[in-house]
Amino acid sequence: MPASVFLAGPASWNRMVLLDRLPEPVPHMQFAHASWETVGGTSAGKALSLTTLGRPVVLHGIAGEDEDGLRVREALQAAGVVAHWTDGITERHLNLMTPRGERVSLYLSTPAETTGEADGAHAAEMAGADAVVLDLAAEPRRLLPLAVASGTPLWVDVHDYDGVGEYHRPFLAAATAVFCNADRLDAPVEFLRAVVAEGAAFAVCTLGAEGAVAVGADGAEFRVPAVPTTVVDTNGAGDAFFAGVLDARLGGADLASALSAGARPAAGVLTTRHLHPLLDPILGDPRAA
Repeated sequence: MPASVFLAGPASWNRMVLLDRLPEPVPHMQFAHASWETVGGTSAGKALSLTTLGRPVVLHGIAGEDEDGLRVREALQAAGVVAHWTDGITERHLNLMTPRGERVSLYLSTPAETTGEADGAHAAEMAGADAVVLDLAAEPRRLLPLAVASGTPLWVDVHDYDGVGEYHRPFLAAATAVFCNADRLDAPVEFLRAVVAEGAAFAVCTLGAEGAVAVGADGAEFRVPAVPTTVVDTNGAGDAFFAGVLDARLGGADLASALSAGARPAAGVLTTRHLHPLLDPILGDPRAA
């Protein structure tokens, strides 16, 4: 029987480096406050949070059987995430972070799209799911027509979209629900209204410490404050927020209530240096190293 959520996209092995400031584009030397390795990837983050919420989800990811790929697969399995893996290049990042949550992600290796051998099975799973989530990557982009044909509501997360980039346009055009953050948007609410006008049922923009704002199909604007918490690391918070909203909406919540449901797991993820607290007992606390 298909899971409630069909999720496809990145699951990576990341080297995290904590700096007092992001590097300037000139030759120089900086000292890191800390560094550690962990699971990354926006789809892995969503799968971890949905699993914690009790929402049946299957993560469809690409990872090799090399050392780093096995680390990703084994950590997510130990955390209880159900995943279907396709063998390929393991995605790897070097993430430069600051205590303020600023980030530069250097992609060291990235999987290509597959040949589509599993498309028949994917189509059946999508048609039987309550929601399809396709994250920004080559393989999910290839799956967009399959998702549209399934008739299942499609949720997308365009992250730090600037409002004009072409790569994101097919995701936006196909989506029922659109999520983004405000890092590169000068006018987030206007962007959300434009997305809804183009056919999305609703659109949401996260605002960091200021919470999130959403626009519904009728043009109504909703806001939710961030839940106060101790911020250790910001990676994965947006994915947890997305997962909380998705789970609440599938459970019948209205948009305002769903935003509040998303803020709670986002606050929980901010308390760990891993992608999700589920990984703490599996990968250990980097601060203790």
